[in-house]
Parts: sequence; C-alpha cells; structure tokens
Amino acid sequence: MKAIWNGTVIAESDDTLVVENNHYFPAESIKKEYFKPSNTHTTCPWKGQAHYYTLSVDGKENPDAAWFYPEVSELAKGIKGRVAFWRGVTVEK
Repeated sequence: MKAIWNGTVIAESDDTLVVENNHYFPAESIKKEYFKPSNTHTTCPWKGQAHYYTLSVDGKENPDAAWFYPEVSELAKGIKGRVAFWRGVTVEK
C-alpha cells in the first residue's frame, strides 16, 4: 500500500493494518522527511491519545494529516508503532 499526498508517496508498506477503515502503516515505512511533529492531540475512548504530524511536501503543508498512538490500550495494541492518514491523503495499492 502507498500513502500519497501532493503527488508524492509519503509512506509505503505491504504490512498495513486496517482499523476503522484507516490503513495504519508501520512507522519505519513513512518517509520522515515529509513529516513534522504537531502539538495536536486527541483522545479515542478505546485506543488512547493520538499524536499528529503535519505533512510538508514541495512547499505545501497539510496540518495534522497523519496520526499515531505512542501508547495504546490493550484493545488497540496492534496499532502501536503505526501511522494513519486523512485530510486528502490517498491510500492505494
């Protein structure tokens, strides 16, 4: 699977995990040069606290378009160490 934004592949892996219709990519599969930490955090009642990245590709930014859970509940242990996307990021084969 590939995560694409602004015409650029920002993550690629054959090992994604789908949870709530979102592909979670292994952290090592993201192209870190396109990711900047964000101060945004949200809480999911069953997964835990999400942290976000802002994407930066070719001079354009997509705030909080990627998220991950540094600590997860027992129910969500499969997504620990994985990153998911939204806000215009497409995921395709």
